[in-house]
Amino acid sequence: MSTVLNDESEPTEGSAPPDGVHSSAQFRALQRTLFRFTVPATLGFMAWYFLYVFLSAYARDFMGTVLFGNINVALLLGLGQFVSTFAIAWAYMRYCSRKYDPAAAEVRAAAEAENAVSGKEGGR
Repeated sequence: MSTVLNDESEPTEGSAPPDGVHSSAQFRALQRTLFRFTVPATLGFMAWYFLYVFLSAYARDFMGTVLFGNINVALLLGLGQFVSTFAIAWAYMRYCSRKYDPAAAEVRAAAEAENAVSGKEGGR
Protein backbone atom coordinates (compact mmCIF):
# COMPACT_ATOMS: atom_id res chain seq x y z
CA MET A 1 0.00 0.00 0.00
CA SER A 2 1.41 3.41 -0.91
CA THR A 3 1.61 6.28 1.49
CA VAL A 4 1.30 10.04 1.27
CA LEU A 5 3.50 12.47 3.19
CA ASN A 6 1.76 15.06 5.34
CA ASP A 7 3.11 18.52 6.18
CA GLU A 8 5.50 17.10 8.79
CA SER A 9 6.83 14.58 6.21
CA GLU A 10 5.45 11.64 8.17
CA PRO A 11 3.90 8.91 6.07
CA THR A 12 0.16 8.56 6.45
CA GLU A 13 -2.28 6.36 4.64
CA GLY A 14 -3.94 8.27 1.88
CA SER A 15 -4.47 7.85 -1.82
CA ALA A 16 -3.80 4.13 -1.97
CA PRO A 17 -6.74 2.08 -3.13
CA PRO A 18 -8.48 -0.12 -0.57
CA ASP A 19 -7.06 -3.62 -0.22
CA GLY A 20 -10.02 -5.22 -1.97
CA VAL A 21 -9.78 -3.18 -5.18
CA HIS A 22 -6.90 -5.17 -6.68
CA SER A 23 -8.73 -8.44 -6.19
CA SER A 24 -12.10 -7.20 -7.45
CA ALA A 25 -13.63 -8.53 -10.65
CA GLN A 26 -13.90 -4.97 -12.01
CA PHE A 27 -10.18 -4.36 -11.56
CA ARG A 28 -9.24 -7.69 -13.16
CA ALA A 29 -11.50 -6.83 -16.11
CA LEU A 30 -9.77 -3.44 -16.33
CA GLN A 31 -6.38 -5.15 -16.48
CA ARG A 32 -7.61 -7.51 -19.21
CA THR A 33 -8.92 -4.52 -21.17
CA LEU A 34 -5.48 -2.93 -21.12
CA PHE A 35 -3.63 -6.17 -21.91
CA ARG A 36 -5.93 -6.83 -24.88
CA PHE A 37 -4.31 -3.89 -26.63
CA THR A 38 -0.82 -3.61 -25.18
CA VAL A 39 0.32 -7.22 -25.54
CA PRO A 40 -0.61 -7.70 -29.22
CA ALA A 41 0.61 -4.19 -30.12
CA THR A 42 3.94 -4.74 -28.37
CA LEU A 43 4.48 -8.19 -29.84
CA GLY A 44 3.51 -7.00 -33.30
CA PHE A 45 5.80 -4.01 -33.19
CA MET A 46 8.71 -6.02 -31.81
CA ALA A 47 8.28 -8.62 -34.59
CA TRP A 48 8.21 -5.81 -37.18
CA TYR A 49 11.30 -4.17 -35.64
CA PHE A 50 13.31 -7.39 -35.44
CA LEU A 51 12.32 -8.26 -39.01
CA TYR A 52 13.78 -4.91 -40.08
CA VAL A 53 16.98 -5.54 -38.11
CA PHE A 54 17.24 -9.11 -39.45
CA LEU A 55 16.76 -7.97 -43.04
CA SER A 56 19.31 -5.19 -42.57
CA ALA A 57 21.87 -7.66 -41.27
CA TYR A 58 21.27 -10.70 -43.45
CA ALA A 59 19.41 -9.58 -46.59
CA ARG A 60 21.58 -6.69 -47.68
CA ASP A 61 20.93 -7.27 -51.37
CA PHE A 62 17.18 -7.14 -50.82
CA MET A 63 17.39 -4.07 -48.59
CA GLY A 64 19.61 -2.35 -51.14
CA THR A 65 17.12 -2.85 -53.96
CA VAL A 66 16.50 0.56 -55.53
CA LEU A 67 12.80 1.24 -55.97
CA PHE A 68 13.02 4.66 -57.62
CA GLY A 69 15.66 7.40 -57.66
CA ASN A 70 17.78 7.11 -54.52
CA ILE A 71 15.01 5.38 -52.55
CA ASN A 72 15.65 1.75 -51.63
CA VAL A 73 13.77 -0.88 -49.62
CA ALA A 74 15.82 -0.22 -46.46
CA LEU A 75 14.92 3.47 -46.46
CA LEU A 76 11.21 2.78 -46.87
CA LEU A 77 11.18 0.10 -44.17
CA GLY A 78 13.17 2.38 -41.84
CA LEU A 79 10.69 5.22 -42.35
CA GLY A 80 7.95 2.66 -41.82
CA GLN A 81 9.30 2.13 -38.29
CA PHE A 82 8.59 5.77 -37.48
CA VAL A 83 5.16 5.67 -39.10
CA SER A 84 4.21 2.50 -37.20
CA THR A 85 5.41 4.00 -33.90
CA PHE A 86 3.14 7.01 -34.30
CA ALA A 87 0.27 4.82 -35.54
CA ILE A 88 0.52 2.60 -32.47
CA ALA A 89 0.65 5.63 -30.16
CA TRP A 90 -2.44 7.08 -31.85
CA ALA A 91 -4.27 3.74 -31.71
CA TYR A 92 -3.36 3.33 -28.02
CA MET A 93 -4.70 6.79 -27.20
CA ARG A 94 -7.90 6.05 -29.09
CA TYR A 95 -8.31 2.61 -27.47
CA CYS A 96 -7.79 4.01 -23.98
CA SER A 97 -10.20 6.89 -24.44
CA ARG A 98 -12.91 4.55 -25.74
CA LYS A 99 -12.49 1.44 -23.58
CA TYR A 100 -9.96 1.79 -20.78
CA ASP A 101 -10.63 5.26 -19.34
CA PRO A 102 -14.40 4.75 -18.83
CA ALA A 103 -13.77 1.39 -17.14
CA ALA A 104 -11.02 2.92 -14.96
CA ALA A 105 -13.40 5.68 -13.89
CA GLU A 106 -15.94 3.05 -12.82
CA VAL A 107 -13.31 1.15 -10.80
CA ARG A 108 -12.17 4.38 -9.18
CA ALA A 109 -15.73 5.39 -8.30
CA ALA A 110 -16.35 1.96 -6.78
CA ALA A 111 -13.12 2.20 -4.75
CA GLU A 112 -14.01 5.68 -3.50
CA ALA A 113 -17.49 4.49 -2.59
CA GLU A 114 -15.96 1.57 -0.69
CA ASN A 115 -13.63 3.99 1.09
CA ALA A 116 -16.58 6.19 2.07
CA VAL A 117 -18.57 3.21 3.37
CA SER A 118 -15.68 1.75 5.35
CA GLY A 119 -14.81 5.15 6.86
CA LYS A 120 -11.30 5.35 5.47
CA GLU A 121 -10.05 8.73 4.38
CA GLY A 122 -8.93 8.73 0.79
CA GLY A 123 -8.16 11.22 -1.85
CA ARG A 124 -5.20 12.66 -3.60
